[in-house]
Amino acid sequence: MIVQLYTQSQLRNFTYLIKAEAGWYCIDPFDAEQVISGIDGDLVAVINTHEHWDHTKGNEKLREKTGCQVWAHRAAKGKIEGVDRYLNKDELIDLGKGKSFLVMDTPGHTHAHLCLLYREDETPKAVFTGDTLFNAGVGNCHNGGDPEILYETISKQFQGLDGGIKVYPGHEYLGNNLKFTLDREPTNQKAKDLYKDYEKDNFLVTDMNLERQINTFLRLDQEEIKKNLEGDTSTEKQVFLRLRELRNSW
Repeated sequence: MIVQLYTQSQLRNFTYLIKAEAGWYCIDPFDAEQVISGIDGDLVAVINTHEHWDHTKGNEKLREKTGCQVWAHRAAKGKIEGVDRYLNKDELIDLGKGKSFLVMDTPGHTHAHLCLLYREDETPKAVFTGDTLFNAGVGNCHNGGDPEILYETISKQFQGLDGGIKVYPGHEYLGNNLKFTLDREPTNQKAKDLYKDYEKDNFLVTDMNLERQINTFLRLDQEEIKKNLEGDTSTEKQVFLRLRELRNSW
């Protein structure tokens, strides 16, 4: 069972709860009390996708109140306090009853960023993307990141994911990201339809098929997008970098 918690934070954070055989796992706790209210058993571990404060804010209180462990990317050593277990690329976290997380090493937003591919009987069903991939967007690189590395992560690790995989990002930015999509690709009918129906507090869970239709950063080969950019658009990497630069101040 996957529970998406909207935290009501200024940054519109999501926290996730996953029920496993041994208890609950929490991804990116913002409000510890909200997490405690959302579970009906033991909290096994908190998993931080990366080191930024809004993804680790609930760590200490959850450890104190539940005795849970804190897990994070190996490169987060010295960046997140009190980590009990450092996770490596392609490591499997067994959730029981054929369910598991596969750890993805996904630098770009920061260099200590991981994502979690949720699998049932080894078939990927969902991906928890932190601040790497958003609904209709990607993360910024302002605080310890690198847009060129982010491009490599998106192109090599997300473009090839099966279309039915659900996307669970670290923030609810869909409305603003759709506006950026339409600014760059005004004829994108799917983005138009979604934006027309968008409700700020009614959260849509997308999948990779939908993301490939509405996410500008996954549509780098589209002529309309390239035509509306200044500068070198001869490679998809250049298109991505220019889009990320524009999105920074948009």
